[in-house]
Amino acid sequence: MCFVVFLPVYLATVVGNGLIILTVGISKSLHSPMYFFLSYLSLVEISYSSTVVPKFITDLLAKVKTISLQGCLAQIFFFHFFGVTEIFLLTVMAYDRYVAICKPLYYTTIMDQPVCYRLVAGSWLGGMIHSMVQILITVQLPFCGPNVIDHYFCDLHPLFKLACTDTFVEGVVVLANSGLISVFSFLILVSSYIVILVNLRNYSASGRHKALSTCASHITVVILFFGPAIFLYLRPSSTFTEDKLVAVFYTVITPMLNPIIYTLRNSEMKSAMRKLWGKKVNAGME
Repeated sequence: MCFVVFLPVYLATVVGNGLIILTVGISKSLHSPMYFFLSYLSLVEISYSSTVVPKFITDLLAKVKTISLQGCLAQIFFFHFFGVTEIFLLTVMAYDRYVAICKPLYYTTIMDQPVCYRLVAGSWLGGMIHSMVQILITVQLPFCGPNVIDHYFCDLHPLFKLACTDTFVEGVVVLANSGLISVFSFLILVSSYIVILVNLRNYSASGRHKALSTCASHITVVILFFGPAIFLYLRPSSTFTEDKLVAVFYTVITPMLNPIIYTLRNSEMKSAMRKLWGKKVNAGME
């Protein structure tokens, strides 16, 4: 039953985010920093979900669910790499909206192409550094049994339970690394949107509506992503029953919801997708 439910969800994640990347790449009307960042966010969403979900789905059909220690460490590395890269990209997208709404006359100067590329590269680099710290902590731990991880994928807190030594220090490092990154990024995002909302008072009704529509999509994605991350990583290393349900939500469900949220609330994206689909249908008929 779970296989039948989660396989279509994963396929929808890949197809939905893939359509966003394709539409932004082809449509000339979407060649702006906002959609540039959105295409990279969609790429990270596909990669982030693919780190966990394919193995999870195949395990649903297996009686004995196994993974090697090397495979487990690789899953942890890429899971945190793409997860923190997404956090930084969401922060960059909030900065982009701040400049567009609060400093519209300087927008094209501040958010030029080299700056956009540097911001994306910085997000990937930040994710890499964060993940390297996590994995260097983990590979030094001795594992001598039991070898059953109480989770549906490899993550730090469940894996620490299998170590044959006290992992209090490692748990504190993870809390400081993952938890504080999530909290500080979330606070930056909230602060930026408070400033944006204050500045929207000077806009016309139509301009305010358009800006709020764009920001609402971003805020929704931020809440869906940061809520579970803060719940799981801003506390000591322990395993709660709710952890697995929360993890399923932000690894399987949230990546699928993001393209729906961005397309349903964005008239420019919907229009570009309709034009792209219309061109493909016409080409097929010819």
